[in-house]
Amino acid sequence: MASEDKNKLWEAYSKNQTAELKEKIIIEYAPLVKIVAGRLSMYLGYNVEYDDLVGYGIFGLIDAIDKFDYSKGIKFETYASLRIRGSILDQIRKMDWIPRSLRQKQKKIETAMTKLESEFGRPATDEEIAKELEISPDELTNWQGQANVSNIVSLDEFVESAGEKGIEPVKNQPFEQPEEAVEKAELKKLLAESLESLTEKEKKVILLYYYEELTLKEISKVLEVTESRVSQLHTKALQKMKVKLGGIAGYVFNNINY
Repeated sequence: MASEDKNKLWEAYSKNQTAELKEKIIIEYAPLVKIVAGRLSMYLGYNVEYDDLVGYGIFGLIDAIDKFDYSKGIKFETYASLRIRGSILDQIRKMDWIPRSLRQKQKKIETAMTKLESEFGRPATDEEIAKELEISPDELTNWQGQANVSNIVSLDEFVESAGEKGIEPVKNQPFEQPEEAVEKAELKKLLAESLESLTEKEKKVILLYYYEELTLKEISKVLEVTESRVSQLHTKALQKMKVKLGGIAGYVFNNINY
């Protein structure tokens, strides 16, 4: 549906909130739920079914429609994305399957990576990291798979901190300010430098996910590997990039415009 037709639909719904118009809006924006669910599936990997994430997200879409104020001039897609993502993460938290030791494991991996890179002057291999942690390579792979779940916490914190305050009316953002352009250029430079620490496959996963916006399933087809392998590559890549970016890692990932 064209932008003009969407506006007409919202204008009609804002005046007369019938079940029929609401159903049309849900159908129109259902693909947005699939996009948000697909991106979150990268962090969750094979721990949660994609179709389940879509199901959780639909509740967020409906909530967004019920609470959206068309008269404020806010772009619905932006508003709804936050609601959809929040709904999915709320359901994940209710499932209560995140191990308490998860953060500790991720911290140990990151500490080992930093130490070994300092010693070798290059990124450490999985075998070297496993040896440093005194665990088997298979156990390290398991830890890295679980680390995907901890990213949910970071995403959840970002959603809550951004909230509706982070959504400005579209009419108030006609041009990008010069200082914002400079800051964005610096962030991209830092991101590009951190990409150099990755293997070719890890780099491809990051580029396909953040730049091309492909889902876990789509990336697995491009690289001809399993979805679980893509998830592992994504986790390893983020860990390496966090080592390079240091304390500003979260800021870079949350503020860069992919």
